[in-house]
Amino acid sequence: MAEEKLSFETEVGRILQIVANSLYSNKEIFLRELISNASDACDRLRYTAITKPKLTAGDAKYRVSISTDKEKNLLSIDDNGIGMNRGSLIKDLGTIARSGTSGFLDRLSGDDKKDMALIGQFGVGFYSVFMVADLVEVISRKAGEKKAWLWKSDGAGHYTISETKKESRGTRITLHLKEDAKEYLEPIRLRNVINTYSDHISLPIELMSDEGAETINKGSALWTKP
Repeated sequence: MAEEKLSFETEVGRILQIVANSLYSNKEIFLRELISNASDACDRLRYTAITKPKLTAGDAKYRVSISTDKEKNLLSIDDNGIGMNRGSLIKDLGTIARSGTSGFLDRLSGDDKKDMALIGQFGVGFYSVFMVADLVEVISRKAGEKKAWLWKSDGAGHYTISETKKESRGTRITLHLKEDAKEYLEPIRLRNVINTYSDHISLPIELMSDEGAETINKGSALWTKP
């Protein structure tokens, strides 16, 4: 299938402009949002697999993996959750079909700290990637399906979708980092962000390196902490 070029819906365009150009005070929350989305994708598959166990055959241990390529300035976040097909990519990343979208826009105050808190609350956290990346690639294969899809965008109003190859289910998001965001290629910086925002995530968050995979989070629920 040839590459399709599609436009973001109007409200996504407004959110992209706000997130990418205005909310600079706490850029690191992009990683929190991507990990949260990956965890949600794993939870969705876990529930679906209760009635369709074949979907997780041979790979029932859910995880999120983070890897870097310093030479190419790339940061990638992988999950083995439910994944997305072409329709899901358009629905979930090209439009925001949630009633909360207008609420998000209406409640923006101009205070960076307060507005950042709204990103996760209204389900628009994916778009925070454009604070740190000038190009984002999403490769995804939906559980139970053979086809995989590549979604790409520079956050400037359009995105493309094309068929690609992926050996297993789940989603891989690759960020082509901006020059001023290279700090997120450093393991110590990534550990700090994960420990700050995502330590409670119940599935393993792995930081990949030449030596192997290091699990960063403790996985304890928020309500068990002081």
